[in-house]
Parts: sequence; structure tokens; C-alpha cells
Amino acid sequence: MPRTRSRSSRLREQDQSPRLTTQGRRFIAAGAIAAAGLLVLAPAAHAQDQVPAVAAPAASGDTTTASAVHDPIEGFNRGSFKVGMGLDKAIFAPIAHGYMAVTPKVVRTGVSNAVYNLGEPNTVINHVLQGKPKRAMRSTTRFIVNSTVGVLGLFDVAAKMHLPPRGADFGQTFGVWGAGPGAYLYVPGMGPLNVRDGIGRTLDIVTDPVSLYVGGFSTDFGKARTGVTIVDLRAATDPAFRALDDAADPYVTTRSAYTQYREAFVREATGQAEDLPDFDAPPPSPAQSAGSVAPKQ
Repeated sequence: MPRTRSRSSRLREQDQSPRLTTQGRRFIAAGAIAAAGLLVLAPAAHAQDQVPAVAAPAASGDTTTASAVHDPIEGFNRGSFKVGMGLDKAIFAPIAHGYMAVTPKVVRTGVSNAVYNLGEPNTVINHVLQGKPKRAMRSTTRFIVNSTVGVLGLFDVAAKMHLPPRGADFGQTFGVWGAGPGAYLYVPGMGPLNVRDGIGRTLDIVTDPVSLYVGGFSTDFGKARTGVTIVDLRAATDPAFRALDDAADPYVTTRSAYTQYREAFVREATGQAEDLPDFDAPPPSPAQSAGSVAPKQ
């Protein structure tokens, strides 16, 4: 996404977790920036945390992979990236650090569960649109179980019933339908995007069933949900933001990894990708990675 154990292992298919081959920390960092891109679009945030398998760059400053990204306005995007990182340091990071300092981990885990649970109805919509009724039924069951037995989603009871989550969003759905990614963009407050995902994020917001049911963002519930999601997401990805400090070119690292993981997210939905990595685990040795492909469920 990149990610920490408190959130990542619950936001992807838990029975599909082969390991990264190289440069795992780079992808943790890029996934954090992808998460930051959802601070404004909080209700759709859960889908982005499911990061499919990708091939990592050979080095932190690798430009071979990055050169394949369609980035026609790189100069503008680099400036936007600096602004976005500045906003994070000035606003989001201090809030997240304060939240982590005063809130026990068990409470933060419950908050993450609840945030994800509120996004399940949107996931159901996209599974249906992708022609995946079994996945739609599983996400529906997860939402019902966790909203009731799981006390409004604070506990992921469904996962213990062998119903692990599998995220989906409109960006992925458009990819399944054959839409290309389009140009790469970086927008302060929204983070990395491509044209397809930008349109998808917008639809994730305007069609979100929970938001529509409660009356939108202007309601007290809508405001509270957005605020809690922002803080939870930034806190969960804090180690990943810190990992960006090790990158020779954080912009290139972010751009390359974001593009690859979104492409792989689409491939996973179309059955072309068989692996989903576990970013919490260290990269394996070459001998281990040679036979790490897991069968598709």
C-alpha cells in the first residue's frame, strides 16, 4: 500500500500473501503516499490498502521502471509532490503522532476495523460491476457480521470465520472493463493518481452507500467519519512515510511503485496476477523467492 500489521493484513486477501522479491521498504514508502492520496477521499480509502504483487525496482533510484510511466507533466507533479509532503509534515503527521501517543494499539486496531467495515458496501458494488457475485456475497456477509457481532465493525469477526477481506474500487473496475490508466498526476492532498483512478475515486465518493444513507459529508456522522479515517490512515502508514527518507528520489520511488501496484491490482481482479505481497514481511532470499508463487484462490 506498504503497511503496518495493525491494518494491512486485514485489508487484503489473507490467504494470498507471497513475499516481495526486492526493495520491500521502497514499496512500503510508496504505499504510504498512496494512502495519503486518500486523505481527502476518506470513504474510499480501504480499497487502496489492498496492494497487489509487483516487481520492485532494482535500486532506490531506479529510472528504468519509472521511465515506463506516462508522466507528461513531471515538472508540475514534482512541485505538487513537494507541496504534498510539506502539508503532511505540517498537518497530518503531527496529528497522527499525537493520536498514536495517547491511544493504545488495541483501540487503534478497533478504529481501523470500523473504518474498513464502513467501506464494505462500496466494495460490494464494485464486485458486482466486475461480475464477481461470490466476492460480492462475501463482502456483504462480512459487512453484516462485523456490523452486528463485531460491534459496528470494531472487531473483524468475519475474518475469524474464514471470510478475509478483498478490496475493490472503481479504478479497478474501470481497469477490468479495459480502460487504460492514462497520465500520471500528483495532487497535493490527494496524492498519486492516474486519470482512470482519479475518475474512479470520485465515483467511490459519490456512490458510497453509507455516505448516501446518512446524508453525506455535511452531517455530523459524515464529518466524524472523514476525520477519523484521515487520522487512522495516516497513523497506520507512519512507518512507511518515514521509510521514504531512505529513497534516493522519493518522487520516482512513489511514482513507479504506485503505478505498478495499481496495474497489478487490476490484473488480480482479471485473474492475470496470482500473488498479493505481504509488506510486513522482510524480502526473502533469492532461493526462497524462486518458488514463492501461490495458486490463485
